[in-house]
Amino acid sequence: MKNGVYGILKAKFLIDDDSIKNWRFIVFLIILAIIMIANTQRFEQKVFKINELTNEVKELRSEFVDRRSELMKLKMESTVSEKMVEKEIFPSTVPPIKIKVKKQAEKSFFQKLWQ
Repeated sequence: MKNGVYGILKAKFLIDDDSIKNWRFIVFLIILAIIMIANTQRFEQKVFKINELTNEVKELRSEFVDRRSELMKLKMESTVSEKMVEKEIFPSTVPPIKIKVKKQAEKSFFQKLWQ
């Protein structure tokens, strides 16, 4: 056993006659390690990108909610009437009247236009 451990420490397995098999295995392990490291790095980059996009979505959603609430406030009748008072346009005091148009009147009106 002492010779086995001593042989590994001196790396005799790399310079012996059968060392080609050992070198192939070592190169295979190095390539696997490089592939694993590259895969882990790509995974971490994707995780960072997902977190970044998630934060951006949250910011855009909050901005959307803010803008929607501003729009609702601007669409309110009281806000519109305040803006119109500044331009000296006042709301009507007379209620609207519904106008009914009869079909005969429509025909005669269009007929008069074509004559």
